[in-house]
Amino acid sequence: MDSVIASAAPTPAAEIGPSLAPAMPAESPLEMHAQKLFRFDPSKERRKFARKPRAPWLSRLVTFGGGLALTVWGGHEMYRVIDVGGITFLKWVLLVLFVANFSWIALSFAAGVVGFLHLLFSRPKPPALPEKLATRTAVVMPIYNESPSRVFGALQAIYEDAEATGLGSAFDWFFLSDTTDPDTWVAEERALIGLRGRLGPQARIYYRHRAKNTERKAGNIADFVSHWGGAYNQMVVLDADSLMTGHAIVSLAAAMEADPDAGIIQTLPLIINRNTLFARVQQFAARIYGPIIADGLSCWMGRDGNYWGHNAIIRTAAFAAHCGLPQLKGKPPFGGHILSHDFVEAALMRRAGYTVYMLPSLPGSYEESPPSLIDVAARDRRWCQGNLQHISILPAKGLVLATRQHFATGIMAYIASPLWLAQLLVGILLVLQASYIRPEYFSKDFTLFPTWPRFDAERSLQLFIVTMAVLLAPKLFGLIVALFDGPTRRGAGGAIRLVLSTLFEVLMSALLAPIMMLVHAGHVLHILFGFDTGWEPQRRDDGSVPFKSIMRRHRDHVILGFISLIAALLISPSLAAWMSPTIAGLILAILLSWGTGLKSVGLAFRRLGLLTTPEEREPPPIAVRANALSETLAAEGQDHFDALRVLRDDPELCALHQAYLPSASHRARGEITPERALAIAKLGEARSIDDAAAWIQRKERMALLQDRALLALLSRLPAGEPRAAG
Repeated sequence: MDSVIASAAPTPAAEIGPSLAPAMPAESPLEMHAQKLFRFDPSKERRKFARKPRAPWLSRLVTFGGGLALTVWGGHEMYRVIDVGGITFLKWVLLVLFVANFSWIALSFAAGVVGFLHLLFSRPKPPALPEKLATRTAVVMPIYNESPSRVFGALQAIYEDAEATGLGSAFDWFFLSDTTDPDTWVAEERALIGLRGRLGPQARIYYRHRAKNTERKAGNIADFVSHWGGAYNQMVVLDADSLMTGHAIVSLAAAMEADPDAGIIQTLPLIINRNTLFARVQQFAARIYGPIIADGLSCWMGRDGNYWGHNAIIRTAAFAAHCGLPQLKGKPPFGGHILSHDFVEAALMRRAGYTVYMLPSLPGSYEESPPSLIDVAARDRRWCQGNLQHISILPAKGLVLATRQHFATGIMAYIASPLWLAQLLVGILLVLQASYIRPEYFSKDFTLFPTWPRFDAERSLQLFIVTMAVLLAPKLFGLIVALFDGPTRRGAGGAIRLVLSTLFEVLMSALLAPIMMLVHAGHVLHILFGFDTGWEPQRRDDGSVPFKSIMRRHRDHVILGFISLIAALLISPSLAAWMSPTIAGLILAILLSWGTGLKSVGLAFRRLGLLTTPEEREPPPIAVRANALSETLAAEGQDHFDALRVLRDDPELCALHQAYLPSASHRARGEITPERALAIAKLGEARSIDDAAAWIQRKERMALLQDRALLALLSRLPAGEPRAAG
């Protein structure tokens, strides 16, 4: 599993050409080596702490001890439910599935109790700004086929807010582009010119585009660290939808400077800027319940924490020395490069002796969420594959126990869906068996009493009520904390609207849960059967999904819902009543997915004062500024244009584009890609830029944009009317 991240750096732009292309710092680039996950010798390779961190034993005792005790009780009660007249094979299967599923929600409940008690009785204050920073920090934003108006507007807002703290000189800012769309690529470069023009020549904002997005986001960050990371003690990693205040970024840098043992410090991003009903439900849930879950997680994991891939600060030298990612054995979906790289990077950092922890109370960290159920399903497909890859990493040597728990939690997040589905199907089979299959009351062995296929109905109802209480308790904890917190309560529209919003969120979650159960179960099955996933850019706007796409995506769910309803009614009306939330969610899948994805429905709830958050009623100034900049840039046409025409008509932009290209590599005699060959042929036939723009396709354009000789040919084409390709 050894691999070395390539160390061949593209030539800094300042060494190539014009002054409009800022130089990428290139001080002592660091070489990154992938870890030998299964041949690790902790006695030789683990770093010794400056001070050994104390394990939060009380929080762990409550979380894991409480979760285990609750699971044992639930398993015992379930055994008593089915132990009426003997236990059949199907009953044993039902018991095993129940214990597996109940342990998952019992652990979440216990962690929620820890977070609830900590937040209820402890109100940590945000840290004050330091007087100065002694080290340099890189702020990096990986981008992949994003709207330039959004990402450049967001980074400008973050930059301005950091400068306002008076400590902005300690930070350099980087766009790390993996964009594969040629028009978007050139749009990013044009947006960079505009950004540097607005901020002035003193702005330390840099841009790099990779010709090949090897290993995706993980490879993008690795490329930066390998080539330019030596100039910085730490880096703040953003996502394309991230926003962080200057106070938050400076606080992270100060925390890293003050703690030489820290390898990664993670913030808790709040969801903002959401308008569709689906996204607003997510936004509300994350704001009200999220702090309970995050605080409980932070309490029990202490300094054995996890990393979520963005809105965090990382010690660069430690990352370079220990967090190179291996290639997993075999082919995708289980082999190949690691998709959920953040968990593994945190594991490697922690294994090397550096601490990883979270600052859940640090304000000023924000992100966005997908606007619709279909968008979440598409994102979760990639996350599911990445988390299931961690199965092969769990046995790696030297990992701390908390790290293995993080991996197990991520795996269970997706395995839980097929387990719940299996439990539901086994329960239906047992009811069907009792209703339609003639039981063998007397076995071949002599007994005085018959074996009745029965359950303890009263105990079953009690266990169901307890299960629902355990499942919903973290939401209740979040509601209680929000009601006691004045700013949160007022920001949610007051106590009455807060309670009504919570009830509506619980209802929506109940209806959407069976849909997501089937979606995740389908993802797991696809991965088990060897289907790899792609990496499409996320939709970040509030536009609705076409109704035909929604019908095609959810029609099987609706059919299954009607089949379940008919089967349940034929078996027993009480079974139909018991399954009604699941059946209703499936039958309404198309309408739910369509209605919750509409911006108009979400805004209607906003006008009623429902599902509102404090950040929505009083938007953070940085979000207001970022949104205004993005709207202005979009209105100026920064996102959509023809790259070939623009490069031909704008010599300054063309010069910048060529300056940012890597040094021309030696090409063997006769070596040429099909895309480049087609681009050459079509440029040779073209009599005008209109011909070239009409004929040259996407992959051919990418080949053209990476070739200085072809760009020179393009710049010499005259204007004219397009003609049919011969």
